[in-house]
Amino acid sequence: MSKKILTWLSATVFLITVSLADAQQPVKFSRIGMLVNGTPSSHKFYVDEFQQGLRDLGYVEGKNFFLEIRYAEGKLDRLPELARELVQMNVEVIFTNATPGTVAVKQATATIPIVFTGVGDPVAAGFVKSFAKPGGNLTGISILSPDLGGKRLELLKEAIPGVTHVALLWSPSASTAVALKATQAAADALRLQLQSLEVRSPNDFTGVTDAILKRRAGAVLTNPSPVLSTIRTRVVEFATKNRLPAMYANLQFVEAGGLMAYAHSSADAYRRAAVYVDKILKGTKPADIPVELPTKVEFVINLKTAKQIGVTIPPNVLARADKVIR
Repeated sequence: MSKKILTWLSATVFLITVSLADAQQPVKFSRIGMLVNGTPSSHKFYVDEFQQGLRDLGYVEGKNFFLEIRYAEGKLDRLPELARELVQMNVEVIFTNATPGTVAVKQATATIPIVFTGVGDPVAAGFVKSFAKPGGNLTGISILSPDLGGKRLELLKEAIPGVTHVALLWSPSASTAVALKATQAAADALRLQLQSLEVRSPNDFTGVTDAILKRRAGAVLTNPSPVLSTIRTRVVEFATKNRLPAMYANLQFVEAGGLMAYAHSSADAYRRAAVYVDKILKGTKPADIPVELPTKVEFVINLKTAKQIGVTIPPNVLARADKVIR
């Protein structure tokens, strides 16, 4: 047998051996935790977007990852227990969709990486040291944009020119004071009377609606709030039943039948969160991944609801909408 043939045979055997060895290597399987404030039905959109983001990065559930989801179903007092449950399952990373869940997971673990979204000011909340250098086991996407509250109020006034009294619904968070100040400044500039109403839990909503009706507010405005998001169907139904024009801080309120929303794109934020999870699973530390601010803001109007409550949205306002539901 010639030397050339022997060399060829050796090379072939080597390649086959390497290929077999590679084939026998187990596929890395990652276990990802997710803590959700709401219910499976109310947060299906969020979970779907996050999973789509993972699929876009090559993750196939059941093949190379599994998503462990825990739902608080609007009962925020359950979050600490659910957070501890995820930690005890030894997941490699935990994704949280709002401030309350992030607080619960942070208290449950100082080692497992945490990726958040739906958080106002993560620095003020004590989640990270700075946006550029988080410095701990948390990072993610912040929704810190106090100016959006004023912009929502401006759009509401343009859409409903005759409004003079607006009920503002909000929940406490690390960025609440800044957001309320910016919204109040916009109300003063627009000569609008602002009725500030705090909603700490779903149980507060009945009292809030009574206050709105008692003061005869002409419209409703919401700040970003995990509590309000959890009960968004109730909020929308109240506004529609009482023919109150409403501007929401979450796009999903419009999909639930709300009139208008001006907010960061949830789809974009949740898909970006999947990118953060991917980086962590591939070895990057959360401390080294800067916190992002969403760059995509959308203005959505539901004309079906406008007709139902008897309001006409001016053409110039419709022209500014990114999406109109007819």
